Amino acid sequence: MKTPLLIEQHFHGCYGVDFNTAGVEDVLTVAEKILKEGVGFIFPTLVTDSVENIKRQIEIIKQAASRQTKEMAQICGVHLEGIFLNPEKKGIHDERCFLTPTVENFKLIEDDFIKIVTLAPELCTPELFEYLHGKGIKVQAGHCIGGDLKGCNGVTHMFNAMSGISHRGESTALSALINDNIYTEIIADGVHVSDDALKLLFKAKHLDKILLISDCLPCTHSDIKEFEFAGSKIFFDGEKATSATGTIAGSTKLLSDIIKILGQKDLHPQQYIQNSYKYHNLTPYGEVEWDENFNIVKITY
Repeated sequence: MKTPLLIEQHFHGCYGVDFNTAGVEDVLTVAEKILKEGVGFIFPTLVTDSVENIKRQIEIIKQAASRQTKEMAQICGVHLEGIFLNPEKKGIHDERCFLTPTVENFKLIEDDFIKIVTLAPELCTPELFEYLHGKGIKVQAGHCIGGDLKGCNGVTHMFNAMSGISHRGESTALSALINDNIYTEIIADGVHVSDDALKLLFKAKHLDKILLISDCLPCTHSDIKEFEFAGSKIFFDGEKATSATGTIAGSTKLLSDIIKILGQKDLHPQQYIQNSYKYHNLTPYGEVEWDENFNIVKITY
């Protein structure tokens, strides 16, 4: 199988690097290493943090983007997954840093390098949706309970940290499944979502609206077993990373690892790779050649 280079629109770090604490050289190191894993475009993702730290890290990621070379994955912008979430579905996020999703609060961290914002739509003012769309920012529902997604482009990590499918009333997951205009991120790492839930998504959702992501953590492809993340101590047992209370913090697989997992389950990931290009209006770039076991055998860029 041959595919374009992958697009990673939701990951918090890897190779021991955490985008919430990284320096410019750290971000460049990730961009260089991850291209060798078949990922050609990246949106470094910031977890909930103080306004001051988020502003600092956005500037660092911007500086890294200005220095990247052709031997690195293109840094396309920042995915802000934090601050504007619902405490009822906070997951690993630090709710002490949450703000009400309003235009005024967004302006506290506003930057033209923010390209994706995850928020709880049920807490969001109508003016904020209009404001973000006016700036060309993708709005995704996540860490939320609301079923009204009319102001959203997509949902963040489908099924995880959102109200689930119910046969009565609205829910985030149900609305995402039946709304043909909504893109759905999915973490298909074999930990975050069961195979049956994956099969439900692939059967119920238009295939051109499914976005593969990793949501991977700094411990991914590293020797780290314990680390601080989003204000909590995280423990990595070699398969999954959780807080002391057992909350899953994010994945420990790169996107290329997830492609292999899906491919070996005969869930045919090629279509989903193209979807990210359409979502971000990017031109397919480079080529990844995979063997019959979905190992990467050649990358061209």
